[in-house]
Amino acid sequence: MKVPKYQLVQNELKQQIISGKFENGDKFYTEAELTKLYKVSSITVIRAMNELVKDGYLVRQQGKGTFVSRSRKGKLVNFSDIEIFSMDHDQVTVLSCEKGNDQIILDKLELDKNSFYYKINRVRTVDGSHYIYQQSYIPARYIQQPDAPLEHFQSIYQRFKLDFNIHMSEESFLETNQISFPTPKEVAEILQISPEEPTVLQVKRTSKNGTNEILEYVESYKHWKYYKFEISVNKQ
Repeated sequence: MKVPKYQLVQNELKQQIISGKFENGDKFYTEAELTKLYKVSSITVIRAMNELVKDGYLVRQQGKGTFVSRSRKGKLVNFSDIEIFSMDHDQVTVLSCEKGNDQIILDKLELDKNSFYYKINRVRTVDGSHYIYQQSYIPARYIQQPDAPLEHFQSIYQRFKLDFNIHMSEESFLETNQISFPTPKEVAEILQISPEEPTVLQVKRTSKNGTNEILEYVESYKHWKYYKFEISVNKQ
């Protein structure tokens, strides 16, 4: 099957963008330049550029021209939260495990108003310093022994694995990170800092592959001095 001319032009331009010939935000060719360069009609050029705009490689600015997108597709971005100490020193203390029915959390877990969840509060410590306060919300059906000793919930991922054969690290999740300032007073007390110090609020929601059922919703407050992350970008 013969490939349309506009698609040939589109693929060639896309490769130029991905290869690094243009930096993010650089001004791109004009329609006139491309018409002359590829010896094709303006209709072919316009369609090729429209496809690149639609796919996120180019952006148009009224009265200024066409530019390479600053957040273009075609790259795989990896975000890694780096611990600045050996995890061998990490200790977890479970503060509480409580049954709840708050509508705000039910909405986060995509549960109906008659459902319940368990809120598990934990604090993580390294060398005697509290560095993360976590509030995990789990649908009630995934807590088999709610009255077990608190130590039973030190590793929620372990509980999912042993009780339900669910490997949480392999399930889909969405996580956001933002600065919390000032830090909520009750959180600051647990982390043994002043409310005038910032923390990093990490919100994560994990869903089951295939069904999209929400398995866990977590809000974690991380002490600012223990927060470090790495971003790596690889071309697809």
